[in-house]
Amino acid sequence: MSSPNPVSPASPPSALMPLTAPPVSPRFTEALLFWLKLGFISFGGPAGQIAVMHQELVERRRWISERRFLHALNYCMVLPGPEATQLAIYMGWLLHRTRGGIAAGVLFVLPSLVILIGLSAVYMAYGNQPLVLGAFAGVKPAVVAVVAFAVWRIGSRALKNGVLWLIAAAAFIAIFALGLPFPAIVLSAGVVGWIGGRIIPGKFQIGGGHAAAHAAYGPALIDDATPTPAHARFRPWRLVALLAIFLALWAGAFALLPAGALRDMGLFFTKAAYVTFGGAYAVLPYVYQAGVGHFHWLSGPQMIDGLGLGETTPGPLIMVVAFVGFVGAWTHQVFGPHSLLLAGAVGAVVATFFTFLPCFLFILAGGPLVEATRDDLRFTAPLTGVTAAVVGVVLNLALFFAWHVLWPHATSAAPFAGGFQVLPALIALGAFVALWRGGAGIMQVVGACAALGLVISVLG
Repeated sequence: MSSPNPVSPASPPSALMPLTAPPVSPRFTEALLFWLKLGFISFGGPAGQIAVMHQELVERRRWISERRFLHALNYCMVLPGPEATQLAIYMGWLLHRTRGGIAAGVLFVLPSLVILIGLSAVYMAYGNQPLVLGAFAGVKPAVVAVVAFAVWRIGSRALKNGVLWLIAAAAFIAIFALGLPFPAIVLSAGVVGWIGGRIIPGKFQIGGGHAAAHAAYGPALIDDATPTPAHARFRPWRLVALLAIFLALWAGAFALLPAGALRDMGLFFTKAAYVTFGGAYAVLPYVYQAGVGHFHWLSGPQMIDGLGLGETTPGPLIMVVAFVGFVGAWTHQVFGPHSLLLAGAVGAVVATFFTFLPCFLFILAGGPLVEATRDDLRFTAPLTGVTAAVVGVVLNLALFFAWHVLWPHATSAAPFAGGFQVLPALIALGAFVALWRGGAGIMQVVGACAALGLVISVLG
């Protein structure tokens, strides 16, 4: 679901701070500034974001111990939704109760939303300019490489035996050849995992990718032996209260949306939030199926461009939904032809709100329940099946993006019309090698390919 072992502890910072006593509990305002800073520097996808949080929270500030941090991360990995965002919510919740979790989640996402609204506005207003077209001509093959790299990365971690390979292959055939909807594939894979966990449990008992590190960073504010805070313990009445608040927030926000594209977005992104097992790359095919094929909020090439923008901005990659919401509301002119910017901004906010609202519910209300079942094979085996299916689904996404980029004039009736594009293929191949063998970061690869596309357009 995220990159293997994103947390690689460095040497203990013994020279930077005394290790004899835990740090003082941070003030709420201090935590607010930290979460805001994190929102602006959280590049590199889930692995990079989790590594930054580990460095800041475990190594440098010692607000939480290594074991407790990884314990929380394991919870977040078995939930649908972006695990890095949910981990931030979890950390804020442990430190400062419900208000801390809300503040951490909002500030982790807010900078990315603001930046993407600005970039989306520039894209829609000036996307047909030669220089912008040139830059995106380099971004598109980079996106193909990024998604192909995600297939390799997820597959190498998830497909540990023949049964899981078979699930991945079946998922690929289901979405590529049969056109089955993504939620049906996820549900089917979960059922197969549930059955398989009982019949052949050894095939579905896959170890996690986040092994506990042995480095010691000194006593932490929330240490290994620190009792679970009272506000983090499961209480039935608290669960009922939070569910009621969540439903009221969702219903109130949905009631404010006018009929049409914005209301469709509210419903769709709510559903999407519950099937995002496997991270952003897993849900992208679902967003594509609906946004491009069903609702016609944007085109296939625009979806690729949006993913490129999402890769180069801070925050979770699933924030590409803000781009989809912006372009969809702009294209459908939800507030009329003279208020396109306002429409786009509202569309981005709607997509973001309904995508991330369940994250707060999962942590604030469901965290204690997930903790009680995290080592239970009856709970983890269905998720193992879903993760295997995600590999096949993301492979389909990679092939779809490659088809759009390498045969840009092709159609469903003539899938190879217009000839093969050699230069984009070479850029995609070079980008993949840089990610796979060169250890380059995604943001650096996408930025370099955009610059290369810009140079080629100027010289050409």
